[in-house]
Amino acid sequence: MATGKNTKFYETPNHPFQGERIAQEADLLGRYGLKNKEELWRAQSELRDYRREARRLIGEAQGDMEAAEELGEEFLDRLRRYGILSQDADISEVLGLDVTDILERRLQTVAYRKGIGHTPQQSRQFIVHGHVVVGEGRVTRPSKKVEAAEEDLVAFDEGSPLSDELHPERAEGQE
Repeated sequence: MATGKNTKFYETPNHPFQGERIAQEADLLGRYGLKNKEELWRAQSELRDYRREARRLIGEAQGDMEAAEELGEEFLDRLRRYGILSQDADISEVLGLDVTDILERRLQTVAYRKGIGHTPQQSRQFIVHGHVVVGEGRVTRPSKKVEAAEEDLVAFDEGSPLSDELHPERAEGQE
């Protein structure tokens, strides 16, 4: 019997049938090539956690932004390393983040933006099938967050048939 506890890493919406929200979610699923709404809800929960942490730090520093940034230096460095925040952003900008800021850092989206696939869905398939590497390591998880420094290291695996520029599935003008 498993000893770990079962926990979801996301929260579902409070009101399941809101037409406007459902339409927005469907748009994001299509734009970012997400498999299901659970992936979107995970990103929203991650964003919620970032905002909660920023509010906690600002509250702990009693509104003093400089003190809050010193308290949350590691937290802000992590967000900057992943490219979610710009290098000169302060802690108050965490409160203004959008779910698209999180979704843009997924390997699937980074690979699509680099032209690895014609669509986000095709980029996802190439990743899952093991055709994509980040640096030296093959990654088969489309949800992996890519650090800003690793972005240039996303490419086709040399052993993959897709590494041949003449492969029919390669988009025009790729590296």
